[in-house]
Amino acid sequence: MAVVEQLLRAEADGTISFGNYELPSKSKLEDFKHGGDLLKVKTFKDITRLEANDMFVYESVPGTAVTHFKETEKGVAFTVEGNADAQITLGMEDNTEYNVLINGSSEGKMTTGLGGKLSISVELSGKPVTVQVEES
Repeated sequence: MAVVEQLLRAEADGTISFGNYELPSKSKLEDFKHGGDLLKVKTFKDITRLEANDMFVYESVPGTAVTHFKETEKGVAFTVEGNADAQITLGMEDNTEYNVLINGSSEGKMTTGLGGKLSISVELSGKPVTVQVEES
């Protein structure tokens, strides 16, 4: 897997890929239409952030490359890669319990608060990691 050179792209399977953790300075792409949403991505070595219709969707510190990001009514799934371990925050539903799986292994259940944000730590070590978050 490699960084997303275009910053944000639609995949043939209906998912999206975004982020470039190799950029030395912040780059952004706005007004990307996908699935009826207007997407915006900001990315570089320190942070990657995705918004849909001006609403928070994804953020990682430091920056990451995300492929095959898919949102459903029950949660999200994606593959993530970076140069270092990352703290990932996802915009989910308020006051909802989610099962978190990293590389197919359960990390347990996590509950969002009033803001709907869910934070997970991912050990990347230069290898792609799959993340799946589904409502319990």
